[in-house]
Amino acid sequence: MQEILKGRGSQFNLPNRFEQIYIDQTSYEYDEYFEIDEEERKVQTVFYNDNSKSILSKNESPDLGMLYSINPYRGCEHGCIYCYARPTHEYLGFSSGLDFETKIMVKRDAAKLLEEAFSKKSWQPETIVLSGNTDCYQPVERKLEITRSCLEVFLKFRNPVAIITKNALIQRDVDILKELAKLNLVAVVISITSLKKEVQRKMEPRTSTPARRLQTVEFLSANGIPTSINVAPIIPGLTDEEIPSILREASERGAKSAGRVMLRLPFAVKDLFVDWVKREFPDRSNKIINRIKELHGGKLYNSEYGKRMTGEGEWAEMIQKIFAANCNKYNLNKERCPLSTNLFRRVGNGQMDLFL
Repeated sequence: MQEILKGRGSQFNLPNRFEQIYIDQTSYEYDEYFEIDEEERKVQTVFYNDNSKSILSKNESPDLGMLYSINPYRGCEHGCIYCYARPTHEYLGFSSGLDFETKIMVKRDAAKLLEEAFSKKSWQPETIVLSGNTDCYQPVERKLEITRSCLEVFLKFRNPVAIITKNALIQRDVDILKELAKLNLVAVVISITSLKKEVQRKMEPRTSTPARRLQTVEFLSANGIPTSINVAPIIPGLTDEEIPSILREASERGAKSAGRVMLRLPFAVKDLFVDWVKREFPDRSNKIINRIKELHGGKLYNSEYGKRMTGEGEWAEMIQKIFAANCNKYNLNKERCPLSTNLFRRVGNGQMDLFL
């Protein structure tokens, strides 16, 4: 007979829904898409099961231009110092700093949950973004293939999807992407912050190199997959001077459109970024910080809708003009083709599937 623990409400421990899982770090395939020295990692990444009961995140922000997004992972091993999503890790009891890039929540049931969402009669087909918060092609995707499984669901139900990534690993899924593209169900956005590898390596340490990203634009475009680039984030005093060259290189490799987002530093990201820029670019740090403040009304960040992603003032207007002029020069954003929503089919498990 079990002894009763006096003075305690519960008498036993339930399994932790954020159970730690082991993922072999040494046997990844698709290493060709990465230029990461695994030996440099002094802090190993820890992965946890995220047993979320739903996968679609609804977005209310008028700045984003999307209603729903999917994040197969929470936290991101890419380690981009400027990442606006870092503070979301604090809701899990983790830190916005090192924890964000070394303690990764894994939604292994993402594809199953997506299929359940599409199967509901209440679902009205519309474009869903992969990913809105953290990169769906971060390094662990090599092993887990959660994003790939989600793409299979998008194709099965014929629901449109837009993908945003900094990682060349997306090339692995070209077979599914080509099938989606034939039905006008997919658009890919490759984010490019800088063309300088030495800057990228310091700022986005575990992302694909600039050369790899441009090669990815070329590869996807050559395979008939609509591909655009996002000059994001634009860091005044550090990367803003590269806007024309990024747009030129992207256009030459087949990109048809381009977007831009100004640096955003919400909550703890401000402290992380200032510490980083003073450490990595001591001779330019004051210029960079002051320029950021110029764009946000004297502060490092302004959360106001309509301003937080573009900035305001003379410097913001100049960047906008430079961006627009070079988009025009390199024939970007000349036409836009909305993804199709009229092919959606609600697929069940019965014999009626044969007639869909």
